[in-house]
Formats: sequence, structure tokens, C-alpha cells
Amino acid sequence: MTTAVHAPLVMHDSIDEYFVAQYARDGYAILRGALTPAEVDAVNAEALRICRAGLNPVDGAGDAVADAHPGQSDADVLRQYLCIHHPHKISDVARQIMRHPRIVDGLTRVIGPNVKAMQSMLFIKSEGKPGQAWHQDEHFIPTRDRSLAGVWIALDDATTDNGCLWVLPGSHARGVLYPDREQTDERFDCTDEAYGFPYTDDDAVAVEVPAGAALFFNGYLLHRSLENSGTHGYRRALVNHYMSAESLLPWQNSEGRYFAEYDFRDIVMVAGEDPYAYKGLRDLSVPGSRADKSGGCDR
Repeated sequence: MTTAVHAPLVMHDSIDEYFVAQYARDGYAILRGALTPAEVDAVNAEALRICRAGLNPVDGAGDAVADAHPGQSDADVLRQYLCIHHPHKISDVARQIMRHPRIVDGLTRVIGPNVKAMQSMLFIKSEGKPGQAWHQDEHFIPTRDRSLAGVWIALDDATTDNGCLWVLPGSHARGVLYPDREQTDERFDCTDEAYGFPYTDDDAVAVEVPAGAALFFNGYLLHRSLENSGTHGYRRALVNHYMSAESLLPWQNSEGRYFAEYDFRDIVMVAGEDPYAYKGLRDLSVPGSRADKSGGCDR
């Protein structure tokens, strides 16, 4: 086993050369105050609205759908949901955060001038809910140029008690995808875990950050979260995934095409130009929630 060499957790107040250097070296960097308190409140309010409407926040006329959970408290409604996939498809607020200027500023510095997004996930991790075992996001979202980057935005103060993320600094550097296997540890949601990597849990760093902070991390970085062991409250987070627009996205290929030429075109351009704009866009991803042990990164 090798031992990761890294500095204590650092939060940056701006996207500068130190932020970029840490991202390159450690595979992650944290931007403090990426969202304002008002923006955090707006996302949390939108999450409640989506949950109350049963994931259909507006009807065809643009009016709010009736409460799908009448008689239940807001807290009880939220506790029914583990993860909402692709909220940017049904929420202007989530879509705006996907393109947030401070987020895009960081992405263009660590990825390049042309950046596209392909996924958003809204996690509502109430007390007692599990985390996710060690994994690499590139395992789930393959890119051809290793440009995948996640942006994990804390919507509550994230602590070790309520199930913050943990990272293995430098584990992205080799660009190796480690093997995965099924696991049955009750601390973790989802059935898969990465294994066979040259790090131990002692090398891990807890990403304890205040609400509004954003963790930028490389798609090859090994990371996990543990259960929310608090007695009440949430550890909510909005996670978006991005990559270079120059790269094809061979993801969710159900059309029988060669992997190397398949290009998933349900994307959102957030910066620069799309060199594959001539292909057009497609509406493929379906918003929805998921049950326990059914997948979903970065819980």
C-alpha cells in the first residue's frame, strides 16, 4: 500500500492558480461560497416543491401541480426521497445553478474553454440514510479524454456526523479505473464498490464544508460518503457532472453503435462552443427518484 501525501482540507475563496494547482495535484478543490445563502435557500425550496409535486413541479400550462403528499409535513415529504435525478430537466432553479457563473469559472479553468453538462442529481440525505462506498464517477460516466468533473454543492453544512464526502487525494493521477464488486455493507446505498486500489481508509480526507461551498473533483478521484448518523436534519447536496465539449460522450448507448463513435447528445452547454452542434440535441434523460440500492454516485 502507498500512503497519500496531502495537505489538510483547504477551502479557496476564488478560482485562482492555487485552486487550479490543487485540483491538478489532489484531484479536487473546494470553492467556499460558490452559492450565496439566498441561492442555497432557493435550491432547498425548489427541492421541497419538486418532492411535494411528485417530481412534476409544473403542468403543461406552467402552473404548480397540486400537492402529491397532502397532510404530510415538509420534513416527512423530504424523507421519502433519496435522490432526484436530472432536476435541471424540471427546474429552472437547478438549471441556473448548473450554469452558475462561479461554477463555470472553475470549470473553464480545470477543464477548458468549452464545457458541457450531462447530469444533475439532488440528494436529500436525512438522518439514518446510508452513504456510498468508494467509487470513481468515470466508472459510471465514461469520457474519452479524462475530462469528467463533478461539482458537489453543499446545501447544508456537511460534517462527518451527517454524512459528508470523503476523498482519497491523488487517486485520480494515474487515470486508472479500479475494479468494482458487489457489497452488502449496510452503511452504504448502492450495491457496487471499487476495490484493489493502493490506498487505505486512513488516507482519506473528510470534506467538511459549509452550505454553499462547492467541491470540484476529477472523474477518476476515489470518493465515498458514510451514513447520516445525526438524530435529525439533512445533508442535502446538488451534484452536477461536466466534461470537455471536445470529447464525445459514449454514455448510455442503447442504439447498437460502436462505443468509440457513440455520442450522448442530451447535454447542456455551459461555456464556449459545441463542436458537435451539427448533431443537434436530444431529450433522453428522464427525471425521477430512485429506490435504495439502485445506483447513483456521490451520495
